[in-house]
Amino acid sequence: MSDHYQVLGVSPDASADEIKKAYRKLARELHPDINPAEDAQERFKLVTHAYEVLSDPSTRAQYDRGGEQGFGLGDIFDSFFGAPQRSRRSRSERGQDALLRMDLDLDEAIFGANKTLTIDTAIGCETCSQTGAKPGTSVKTCDVCGGSGQIQRQVQSFMGMMVTTAPCNVCRGAGEVVPSPCPDCRGQGRIRAKRDLDVEIPAGVSDGLRLHLPGQGEVGFAGGSTGDIYLEVSVRPHPVFARDGDDLVAILEVPVADAALGFTTEIETFDGSSKVEVKAGAQHGDIVTLKGLGANRLRGRGRGDLHLQVSVLTPSRLDSKSKDIFKKLRELHKEDGPRLGSRRAKGRF
Repeated sequence: MSDHYQVLGVSPDASADEIKKAYRKLARELHPDINPAEDAQERFKLVTHAYEVLSDPSTRAQYDRGGEQGFGLGDIFDSFFGAPQRSRRSRSERGQDALLRMDLDLDEAIFGANKTLTIDTAIGCETCSQTGAKPGTSVKTCDVCGGSGQIQRQVQSFMGMMVTTAPCNVCRGAGEVVPSPCPDCRGQGRIRAKRDLDVEIPAGVSDGLRLHLPGQGEVGFAGGSTGDIYLEVSVRPHPVFARDGDDLVAILEVPVADAALGFTTEIETFDGSSKVEVKAGAQHGDIVTLKGLGANRLRGRGRGDLHLQVSVLTPSRLDSKSKDIFKKLRELHKEDGPRLGSRRAKGRF
């Protein structure tokens, strides 16, 4: 452990003014912008750190007592009342979590998909192996608090002179300092960068669902644990099909003649071509169900169904021949003329 008085070139009983003058003189000589020597930057950091400790009366007093090894009023006070057990704050910090959005097509939500996201995040610094220290150097124990992360201060109270304990203002309670920070990460142990994130989307996800990806967030400060990513699913609207829970719904447009006579046809679904049978006399709003052609059930078994709502298409333009046919039909079905019907709504939509 370097002696701060020797670093500044002053005696242990130097006054505050003498310490300040010595620091200013050395700072001008060793500043990296002025001194091209290879060790100038390292010596400048040592001088600055020594001045930060010795310029504050409380940290200087603690340093003169040898960090926690000194015996002062606090030790006497604690011998009577018991010293509180305080743990130092870890220099490392957990990385932040992130909330990202993933856009999916409806078929990807139904069947699942493998997607790749490019994210801007914090990754570990390879130069310093996430320690934050310049290669060839290491993290050091704080000279002021002796690695405890705590310093003691004497304060005057109505009970007399008391000793209080507070986080060390040099190491900020961590008990460790980085005299020579890594030039790439500036002592953080991490850098900003883009990276690809491979995500497996499970079958059956729905719009608004959040997927939890543990350990995929930002790398922590100074080797701290990695945060998590929460991926919010956003399903794009489909031009034909819509989601209704685990079921799919769609409109089946049927000409009036086919609705009256019934028919069988083929339609394209997410599973390929599927046969649809509509019985004679189909009404507007009737539902035709195709079993097992809906969405996969998330964390469950099987699939939902595909429901087709019949929409009877009445021709808006008729030639004379078509008009004659409809007139004949009307004559044949006079009893089925316009009338008030039930208020019970038909269909699912």
